[in-house]
Amino acid sequence: MNIQPLLQALDIQEEAARALADALRAQIDDLQTRLREAETHLEHLAITRKTVTGLADRLPAGPADLPEHPDYPRILAVFNEATGPLRAEDVCEALDHELLPKNVEGTRAKLKRLVKLGILTEADTGNFARKPRP
Repeated sequence: MNIQPLLQALDIQEEAARALADALRAQIDDLQTRLREAETHLEHLAITRKTVTGLADRLPAGPADLPEHPDYPRILAVFNEATGPLRAEDVCEALDHELLPKNVEGTRAKLKRLVKLGILTEADTGNFARKPRP
């Protein structure tokens, strides 16, 4: 019995298995490198998060986002020009709105919303002023 063809077949299978193992080792090396890079990136992100949250208390509060209605920037412009507190009627006049109850009440509601946002203060009932900047 000639076992030479059988040994040749085994050699071919061994070479194929060795080539596959080498290719898989190369993939593992590549994946380990990418994993190390990803873990390093995660560590950097964690450090950045810790730094940012540690500094957040020291940053001044930014201006509150205004509601989207076009009257809000105009109302703030009126208060920037004012020398003292204003009533809703005063703001309506400055905005050239008719002094109808619906306009006055709508303006008063906007002023109250600006108070809730911390932009204006209500010194006493119905008198609104720009909040002093720290």
